[in-house]
Amino acid sequence: MDGSLRIGRLFGIPILLHWTFLLIIPLFAYIIGSQIDATTDMLREIFSIGIDTTIITGGYMPWILGTVVALGLFFGVLVHELAHSLVARSKGIKMQSITLLMFGGVAQMDEGTPEPRTELPMALAGPITSLLFGLVCCGLVYVTPGMTPDPAVQGVLIFIFGYLGVLNIILFAFNLIPAFPMDGGRVLRAVLAARMPLDRATRIAANVGKAFAVIFGIIGLYFFQPFLILIALFVYIGASMESTAVQYNVLLRDVTVGNMMSAPVATVPANLPLSKVIEIMYASKHLGFPVVERDSLVGMVTLADVNRTSSIDREAMQVKDIMTREVITLPPTASVIDALRIMSTRNIGRIPIMHEDHIVGIVTRTDILKVTELRKI
Repeated sequence: MDGSLRIGRLFGIPILLHWTFLLIIPLFAYIIGSQIDATTDMLREIFSIGIDTTIITGGYMPWILGTVVALGLFFGVLVHELAHSLVARSKGIKMQSITLLMFGGVAQMDEGTPEPRTELPMALAGPITSLLFGLVCCGLVYVTPGMTPDPAVQGVLIFIFGYLGVLNIILFAFNLIPAFPMDGGRVLRAVLAARMPLDRATRIAANVGKAFAVIFGIIGLYFFQPFLILIALFVYIGASMESTAVQYNVLLRDVTVGNMMSAPVATVPANLPLSKVIEIMYASKHLGFPVVERDSLVGMVTLADVNRTSSIDREAMQVKDIMTREVITLPPTASVIDALRIMSTRNIGRIPIMHEDHIVGIVTRTDILKVTELRKI
């Protein structure tokens, strides 16, 4: 996912941190820290236990506790997404990564939408894990008095465990709302897909998700809750994107890149001056070309490559100076869905099609959009 930093691996799955995560942690820390007294009172009532606030409310401690709880919440989100991923992998689905971002996490699969019998346990695994994590934290609230004799330290630990317990149980309940693309929406789609075509099930689940998004948005506007408005936008956009993605899968499921590739392919030599490439782009209206040398593919040059150079340097440069040398190719028998997935994950606009080490065609995002529109007829 663009804008993400890889921070490690768990069970062989890369863990990524999106830049939005860095925004939400300070915000959560501020919100939690500024409501420390009200939250402490709430935890006293929920757990029917005394909480010493000597340390909790002193100095910078509210903000420190806010940060600890915020990080603990996102650790719970990581465990939640890891549960999705491990269940998916047990069903034979290869996982690309887990990304932590502003509104939670995303577990990205190599393939598209799984079968209903696979998606149902995958979707339920995350919320159930959040519930178990929350219950464990709640249990630690009552174990804490036996962990330390100091009432003030007990108060700190009870606050952290209690708050994380409540938040993870809320996360469990919130994720089971049948609002696509949340887990509850995926459960709804899996149930519907067992009785009807996948694209229709997705459309119904997406429409239910959009309805919830509108309700969230109205409530957020009425009570002036910006965070709820952002969640509404997230749900609405996510539902629309998932519906579109499944529509693509259905329309293009039996189409190969060989069926729709553009041929013959315009190529450029590696020693061609950069100024000439720009002229060719203007004349042909094509924004990328395979680069060949002695009839072999050695790279790709695109408008993005050109834009990364200064206009002053271009006059002295050749294609080989700026081209991308690690070129992703596909055989003519590859599915268009695979090509589209590669374009999305690698953020590229075109893929050369190779047969027996020779370029026989090229597929672009525009080609895929055109074929999709024709298949709708």
